[in-house]
Amino acid sequence: MRWDINCDLGEGEPVGRTQALMRWVTSANVACGGHAGDVRSMERCVLLAVRLGVRLGAHPGLTEGFGREAVWVSVLEFEALLVQQVAALQTLARACRARLHHVKLHGSLYHAVEREIPLRRAFLRVMARWFPGLKVYALAGGRVAAEAARFGVVVWQEGFLDRAYRDDGTLVPRGQSGALLTEARQRRERLERLREGGGLISARGYPLTVLPRTLCVHGDLDDAIALARLARRLLIGG
Repeated sequence: MRWDINCDLGEGEPVGRTQALMRWVTSANVACGGHAGDVRSMERCVLLAVRLGVRLGAHPGLTEGFGREAVWVSVLEFEALLVQQVAALQTLARACRARLHHVKLHGSLYHAVEREIPLRRAFLRVMARWFPGLKVYALAGGRVAAEAARFGVVVWQEGFLDRAYRDDGTLVPRGQSGALLTEARQRRERLERLREGGGLISARGYPLTVLPRTLCVHGDLDDAIALARLARRLLIGG
C-alpha cells in the first residue's frame, strides 16, 4: 500500500504551523474562501506545496460556524459554492504553475453528501463536469465512494488518524465523548495496525471493513505536527 497523509491547511493557523505540517504530509487540503482561507493564505499554501512536492487539493466549506454546523443548503447553492471555491484555488494554482490533485469537502458538507442523495449526486456531477480529472477524498466505505464510479469520478477513500469510529464505519460525531483520539498510545496503535494491514477498528473494538487510501491528520490538533511526523515515519519513511 502506498499511503497518502493529508491535512487541512490554510484555515487561519500561523504560517509556521502551515510550513511545519506541510513538511510531513503528502497532500494538503487548502481552505478556499468558505469556512476559512483568503487569496494570501491560498497562494502561500500553493507555493509551499509546489516547493515541498505535496499534492494540492481544494477544501471547500460553508461559512457558518467554521463550516461545522449542520446548516441546510440547497442543491443550487451547493453547486455554486463548489464551483466558486474550487475554481478560486485552481486559478491561483495555475498562476503559480501548479495543478490541483483533489477536492475534499470540509466539515458539515463532508458528512451531508454521505447522508443526502441530492447533495451527493450534485457533488459528483460538479466534479465530473467542471473539474474532470480531479480526485475526490471521501469517507472510506461511504456512499460517495460507492457511487463515484458511476459518474466517472475517482475517489481516494479516507481514514482518520485522530477520530474515533462507530461500528458502522462512520465517525463518532464531534462533541460526543471519545470523538477524538487524544492519547498518543491510541494513535500509534492505529498507525501500527494500518502499517501491518490490520485496518481500522471502531471505538468498541469492532474491526471495520473500510480500506482507506489516504489518512487525515487534522491541523488544528494541539499535537498535529507530532502526529503527522509519526505517520510519515511509520507508513512512508523518511
